Order: sequence, then structure tokens, then C-alpha cells
Amino acid sequence: MEERQNRELAMRMADLARAVASPRSLHDVLAGVTAAAKELIPGVDTAGVLLIGPGNSFESLAVLDDIPHELDELQMRFDEGPCRQAALQDVVVRTDDFRREERWPHFSPASVELGVLSGLSFKLYTADRTAGALNLFGFSANQWDEDSVTTGMVLAAHAASAIVASRQEEQLKTALLSRDRIGQAKGIIMERYKVGDVQAFEIMRQLSQHNNTRLAEIATQIIESRD
Repeated sequence: MEERQNRELAMRMADLARAVASPRSLHDVLAGVTAAAKELIPGVDTAGVLLIGPGNSFESLAVLDDIPHELDELQMRFDEGPCRQAALQDVVVRTDDFRREERWPHFSPASVELGVLSGLSFKLYTADRTAGALNLFGFSANQWDEDSVTTGMVLAAHAASAIVASRQEEQLKTALLSRDRIGQAKGIIMERYKVGDVQAFEIMRQLSQHNNTRLAEIATQIIESRD
């Protein structure tokens, strides 16, 4: 039985690894992670990913139903809860029974009202200003064992890899767009003022310093005002 479970886990991990490496959307990859969690970890009834950004902004991603998002909203409102704690502090946060959980006096009874009695949350290392957690919930108490935690940590690593890859792709696209706009703005200056490439860039650089504005923004302003 255990050998079959290990084989199933290995096969799913291979599938997820290929998904991370393939040009699929971040949502599709994370949806695969939460679906795998429900399939591979006994006691998981629903799951989702919480991302917390600057200014206490947050996103609920790859939720299997509405419950994880409702729990995320409660935790951000109460400023407490296992998913928030995992995203911002601890690596693994385990709750066997929210009816007896005293760490989160506001969130725990609200979770019970939604029918959620147990939870496992895993920190996602996102390598930027965004904190995250993979969150697994059960409608019954006392569901988790060491195998549950181990499998969850592996799935969390795949989710974190997908998030980092997505952020890097976004940064690359932004950098390429900025480079193209700077080049376009230089061309406008060269044509308008009959200067060379180096002089045009120096004009833009001085404008950037004088206005305390990023070079890409200066380029955008030049392009928009060329008429």
C-alpha cells in the first residue's frame, strides 16, 4: 500500500515538474498543485494558495472552491490565522482541530462556522516582496500525520517554483518593453534635435535625474508628447 502511494506521489511530482517547465499559466500550475494535494493527502477537502503583497494586499489563487478565499478574507480582516502565519513567519503551520485552537481567537471560531476543522499551511519562498502559503483544509479534525506534512512540503516547493518563474517572466517582459521604449524615445530626440545616439541618451539621463523619474517613464513621456 505504502509503495503504491509513493509511486503515485512520484508520478504526480514528475507531472508537476513538467508543468512548471512548460509554458502554462501560473494559475494552471497552481491549480495542478492544489488538485494534487486533495488527491494525494488524506483528509484534504479543499485547498488554495494565498499571496500577500505590499500594503496588506492579497490574492487567493487556485482555490478548489469558495471556502479558501473566504478563509483568506477572514485572516486578512482579523490580522491572524494559519495561512497568514505561514506566509509571513513559520515554514509549516499545522492545526488538528480549530475548535480547540487558541492561537487565533477570532479566526478559529469563524473557520469552524464555515465547517473547516483542520488545516495545514506551508510557506512559499517567492523570492520577492510577495509572501505566500499553500493552504490545505479538512472538514474533519485530527487528519494530519508526518506523511501529510512531507507531501505538502514537496507540493509547496513546486508551487513556489511556479510563482518565482512567473515573476521572472513578468520582470523580463517589463525589462524588454522598457528597453524598446527607451530606444524609441532616443530615436525621437535624435530626429527632433539632430543629435547622435549618445547625446540623445545623455539628454534622457539628465531629464531622469532632474525629475527624479525612472528612465523608462521619461521615455514614455517623450513618446506620448512627440506630436
